Amino acid sequence: MFAEDIGLLPQSIVSSLADDCLNRGQSSYDLFGTLFQQMNSQRQATGGRFQDIQYFNGGIFETINPIDLTTDELNLIGGTNGAATEDWSKVSPAIFGNIFQKSMNAEERHIRGAHFTSEADIMKIITPTIINPWRERIYQASSMKEILKLRSDLLEFKVLDPACGSGNFLYLSYRELVRLELEIIRKLKDTVSENNFLRHAQTLSLISPKQFFGIDTDPFGVELAKVTLMLGKKLAMDEAVEIFNQYQMEIPFWLDQALPLDNLDFNFINTDALFSDWPKVNAIVGNPPFQSKNKMISEFGRPYVNRIREKFPEVPGRADYCVYWFRKAHDHLKAGQRAGLVGTNTIRQNYSRVGGLDYIVKNGGTITEAVSSQIWSGDASVQVSLVNWIKGEKKGSKKLFRQLGHNRSSPWEKIDVKEIGPSLSFNIDVSTAKTIIANAKSPSCFQGQTHGHKGFLVERIEAERMITQNPELARFLHPFLISSELSGTKSGLPCRYVIDFKDIDINSAQQIKQLFSKIQSEVLPDRLEAANRERNQNQEALENNPKARTANDHSNALKKWWNLFRRRKEMLSQIKNTPRYIACGQVSKYSIFEFVSNNIRPNASLIVFPFCDDYSFGVLQSDFHWKWCRERCSTLGNAPRYTSNTVFDSFPWPQTPSIESVRSIAIASLRLRNLRNALKIEHEVSLLELYQLMELPGNSPLKDAHATLNEAVREAYGMDKSDKVLNFLLELNKHVVEKERSGEDVQPPGFPYSRQEQSQFVTEDCISMP
Repeated sequence: MFAEDIGLLPQSIVSSLADDCLNRGQSSYDLFGTLFQQMNSQRQATGGRFQDIQYFNGGIFETINPIDLTTDELNLIGGTNGAATEDWSKVSPAIFGNIFQKSMNAEERHIRGAHFTSEADIMKIITPTIINPWRERIYQASSMKEILKLRSDLLEFKVLDPACGSGNFLYLSYRELVRLELEIIRKLKDTVSENNFLRHAQTLSLISPKQFFGIDTDPFGVELAKVTLMLGKKLAMDEAVEIFNQYQMEIPFWLDQALPLDNLDFNFINTDALFSDWPKVNAIVGNPPFQSKNKMISEFGRPYVNRIREKFPEVPGRADYCVYWFRKAHDHLKAGQRAGLVGTNTIRQNYSRVGGLDYIVKNGGTITEAVSSQIWSGDASVQVSLVNWIKGEKKGSKKLFRQLGHNRSSPWEKIDVKEIGPSLSFNIDVSTAKTIIANAKSPSCFQGQTHGHKGFLVERIEAERMITQNPELARFLHPFLISSELSGTKSGLPCRYVIDFKDIDINSAQQIKQLFSKIQSEVLPDRLEAANRERNQNQEALENNPKARTANDHSNALKKWWNLFRRRKEMLSQIKNTPRYIACGQVSKYSIFEFVSNNIRPNASLIVFPFCDDYSFGVLQSDFHWKWCRERCSTLGNAPRYTSNTVFDSFPWPQTPSIESVRSIAIASLRLRNLRNALKIEHEVSLLELYQLMELPGNSPLKDAHATLNEAVREAYGMDKSDKVLNFLLELNKHVVEKERSGEDVQPPGFPYSRQEQSQFVTEDCISMP
């Protein structure tokens, strides 16, 4: 239908064939089958209804499987309001990608990590990687010789998409290269005499689809990509004719040769790009599959993940899937060549950044333009980063963009910078900060308990009833706080208890019959299944490679199935020795820290700091710590994700705070908490609702309280008011790390003076069970 409406097939042939089948007893098997056969024949019919059908090529219809269409199917095609009645010439081939994505069910899309990329987002890659460098060359060319050389180079320019899907990136690259070619032709016309121009114009030829290459694991996507590029040739010719007419130029004969379409069977390959050779090209563009490191094994299987890690041993095992494409793309480029890829925004964070963008920058790459973070335009609910780079140096300013909000309509920010670092940061790049040994060795930052199965949880009312009837159960039933309760409820209290048998053996656990029987009936069957699944995955991996890496998490959990999956024994020992501890949500858009009573167990959704003093609370709650966190953390969706090894271990605490500065911070942090609690009670809101209001313009008591705290922390650091927070903290990090290397003592996290002096800064407010 598309070919018909752009003039490659006789007008209305599809609807007429469908009509003959619906109303004249003809067979769709015969009619459409014969149409396809004629489209595949180099020998044109000498008569009959298919005599005007030209040869398409030997690729699309190499294998023809005619089918009998039902009446309903024929009506969908050629009925009164059938698809053939629409004007398909108005449909851009770029939309074929959406058709391709919708042809998969949600589960298949998720496993493949396949996502349709909008034209606007594709252009954010194609423009800086392909269009702008060519435009610079066109602008600089001034003589006929230079212009003709430019066009000759353009006809040799090749583009690869190693995860091509339906070919949208390549189709739009093709379209834009044709437009660049027409710019060159216009410049030639404006530069040389009329006779010279006509002589050269008649001997030129259009950009070929054979200059574009694609690789994908989905066979349907590969076939659709071929068709998209083939049809793009006709559309490119039509656009060229319009330009020639517009400039009243004689149309060259080669603009009337749309058929046969190019056979692209050798340009598009159905295989795994990570384990295949890539063709020699001049530019690489695309949107590699999205798949988080945490789900790679469950979605792809352990044998495949082991293969990847063996193929790319330098990439950290905790890097996201798309990182491998960035790595291989850079290694494939030659000096002076460019690439532009879309990735989840984790590519600029932690292990993924180390495996990808850090590697690119350290190995001769220069990031020329990037989107640090934006809301994805497709169906996937993720934030993405778009990175364009050149293998070599690129002088001049670089462009960095980011979307400021959490919706597709959120505003944008753009800055011009001399250099774009691998963290794609709008602020100073703090990815170079090092681990402070005093922080890393300090038992001061933990993740809460991972119960691993809902069978370990008991509703609060039921748990309290059980303890009332049998007080002995209080040894094994504990209030269990999660992040959304801490900040998202008015009370901040847990609504469930957790069963924790500590480290007792199965015989001792069995004596607590009421709790043991619940875990035995609910948890044990699932742990057996998980261990069996893990065992099968390991066996499959070892069959592929006897030295393959295997996992034992679930088999180890099965050995003590009555225990929590991650009990966090060291964390429990630390909070046991303090009346209260500080907690914050591991994933949160807002800097919300709170004191929690030590008789409440923190869930894994919480980060735990076993400090009980108001000074430590003030430093953690301050903008200094939060800004460091925002730049150093990973993300989950569009929310920061606190990680101890990247955020806490590198965060330099005030090194020489006076006792007066400590007292100022303690007073400011206590007043801040008192104010928050008063506002919660007065307005019957949660902490989260209070902090959401802080995003709005205008004065507020809570904003003032935070400003007072931040000023006290600034004084403790000894910062001038002109100092920028991240610049100061990065320099302090370097200073502290250097002191440690020299064998000097540094100030570790927490209260900087003696326990006796600390006691005067320990108040009693905290979330506690009534």
